[in-house]
Amino acid sequence: MKIAILGAGAMGSVIGALLSKAGHEVTLIDVWQEAVDAINRDGLKVQSQSGATTTCRVRAVTRPAEVGGPVELLLVFVKCYHTVEAVESALPILAPHSTVLSLQNGWGNGPKIAAIVGDKRVLLGVCYHSATVLGPGIVKHGGVGRTFMGELTGESTSRLQTIAGLFNAAGIEVIASHQVIQEIWAKLALNCVTLATSAVTRIAADKLFETAEMRELCRGILGEVIAIAGAQNIRLDFEERWAAIIGLHAKLSPGTKGSMFQDVEKQRRTEIDVINGAIVDAGKRLSVATPLNQSMLNLIKALEATFPAVAGSRP
Repeated sequence: MKIAILGAGAMGSVIGALLSKAGHEVTLIDVWQEAVDAINRDGLKVQSQSGATTTCRVRAVTRPAEVGGPVELLLVFVKCYHTVEAVESALPILAPHSTVLSLQNGWGNGPKIAAIVGDKRVLLGVCYHSATVLGPGIVKHGGVGRTFMGELTGESTSRLQTIAGLFNAAGIEVIASHQVIQEIWAKLALNCVTLATSAVTRIAADKLFETAEMRELCRGILGEVIAIAGAQNIRLDFEERWAAIIGLHAKLSPGTKGSMFQDVEKQRRTEIDVINGAIVDAGKRLSVATPLNQSMLNLIKALEATFPAVAGSRP
């Protein structure tokens, strides 16, 4: 299958490498010229949990127009605040039959993409792999997990089964779900609990739950997310989510850093608005208190205000 991936960061690179090794025609699209040059020159280098490094020969470009012709699948992995601009730039490589799959973090990317390309082209999903950018064209695949994807309508379509099948054949375990919105909220719960807390405290993900104080805070954040989901008739079970979050982090490689931790370290804008911020916004709309998520939002915003590039870009 001819595939283009918007965003050659940690996750886009890991998934792109696996799909390319499975024989698909993959092109990575990213504005980071240094990474694009390194990938084209030296190959994409992926370090496993054990520390072994493999090199994948995959093409990388800085503009969708350089992909050449329409793609069958456009995979969206850009940061949430780049979604609209990135997908609009990729319209020339989309044909009527093309599918656009978002595996991004947070809540709200799906409607933005559907408004640009149309509901019928969109698949949504969540990915429980974890990865870290080590340098231009070099990523660490720190954690392996399932990926869920589904149609906006909840139907089981032939294209969903085809795309899920090619991911599975590439060694990326995918479950085709008829409740993808619930799966997105389940992942949102994980991100709300772990990303901001790790970024603020500078505690790596594999060490995050070692103190009673952090576990108490995280359980409180999770309780607010569960309440917001329930108020919207999205069924999440607190104990199931907590056990899943703890279990996932126990399997991570030492020193694994979440995406928000990486953003804070590099003084980049984070995705806090569509993670804890999404819970705060929903709480205001639904009259449900979310003080802990509000605190995480405030702390990350305060950190961002100290970043020259971020502070200078805000009105």
